[in-house]
Amino acid sequence: MIVSIVAGLMLGSPVAAEPHRVQLDHRGQRVDVTYRSDVDVTHKQVGAVGAPGRPSALRCAWTASVNVHREARHAAGHVVARTISSEAPLTGSRPGWCATQGDAIAQDVAAKSGRVRDHLLAVAARDQDALVAELDAAHDTSRS
Repeated sequence: MIVSIVAGLMLGSPVAAEPHRVQLDHRGQRVDVTYRSDVDVTHKQVGAVGAPGRPSALRCAWTASVNVHREARHAAGHVVARTISSEAPLTGSRPGWCATQGDAIAQDVAAKSGRVRDHLLAVAARDQDALVAELDAAHDTSRS
């Protein structure tokens, strides 16, 4: 059984990193770019309950994928948006039933918020060439 927990359910969690904002110059005009991270956690029940008097092998395996949403606003009026998914999600596991581990999993994910922020900054750095190409395309179509 796979259950998805939307990052909005983890209100107050430090996983939702502060947005990363940059400004760049494109053809002599300013472009304001905002990168936001979004964490989506899924979990899967694995193992089995042990027989009476024996240890349980029941575990909840979780995976947190990090998506980065980019929105660029060009002074000429162009808005270019894109979502970039992570290649290597965060993973972990907790003993017991997934239904009872929601808070503990949220804490595990929150403990890795530094990795989420690092991923957000790395994506922003790698995205510059693609962003300029998209802005060029938007600029060229608006002149036609």
